[in-house]
Amino acid sequence: MTVDERGLRELIVESQDLQSDALRDMNGQMSGLADIREERRKNGVDLDALNRFNVGRRDAIKNGGMGLGAFAARGAIVGTFGTALAGLLAAPASAQDGGVDVQILQTAASLENLAVATYKAALGLDFIKNGNKVVVAFAEMTMKQHGEHGDAFNAMAKQLGGKEQKEANAKYNKVVSDALPSLTDAPKVVDLAATLEQVATETYVANMALLEDKDTKALMGSVMGVEAQHLAVLRAVGALLSGGDAGAALIAIPTDVAKLPAAAGSVSFPEPFQATDMASPPEEGAVK
Repeated sequence: MTVDERGLRELIVESQDLQSDALRDMNGQMSGLADIREERRKNGVDLDALNRFNVGRRDAIKNGGMGLGAFAARGAIVGTFGTALAGLLAAPASAQDGGVDVQILQTAASLENLAVATYKAALGLDFIKNGNKVVVAFAEMTMKQHGEHGDAFNAMAKQLGGKEQKEANAKYNKVVSDALPSLTDAPKVVDLAATLEQVATETYVANMALLEDKDTKALMGSVMGVEAQHLAVLRAVGALLSGGDAGAALIAIPTDVAKLPAAAGSVSFPEPFQATDMASPPEEGAVK
């Protein structure tokens, strides 16, 4: 497989631009959050919202779920990893003390921390670190972006009166730890990374609707866009890698679009609207 290094560098620049847009206004929003902090402390957990979240979650899982179904069709959710993931998704959300906004931000930070740790572990694998240096640079940039997302979520949680979440999401951390020994080739690494990106993307889509503060919504929506970009790229790469040497040969920048299979575009965005059946509930990664 050959990679156009100049083209990939251009893609890195584009991703960095998207990242800058996502975080650009955060500092200006911080002063307003201090005023909102006391108001949030007066509000309890919205039990009706959480109940709607759980009903939608159960229905999605019962019906196969858009996101979960897409991964199952690719064979990505199989074996021990798939069983563990399916079991975790079936667990309902529950209310806890504290503002929902803070819990959502802490859970988001926990997912970003997990992504950083996972990409770091992947970059330590021989077949990744000894591969194309520009590809390694792209993975390092993605890891850095996840770190910046986690810092942004923690800063907002702290400004709203909450604690920073410095730990990885405990529920998914065990799943990832169990999966790491089985990462013996690039397709498996891509599938694991794509699963984490899907969990993050769907979590931000679902939990954004529960946020009350508009600035926090703006940040989460912007970061969700970056995660969706990561997910789309990984889905496309994973689908091509699953086609063996012939598919892998098509992974190049710039891309010869005429040679791509018809599914190359649709696999990145399998549905017109992002599903949320893999979303983590607000309190999942909250600081205890």
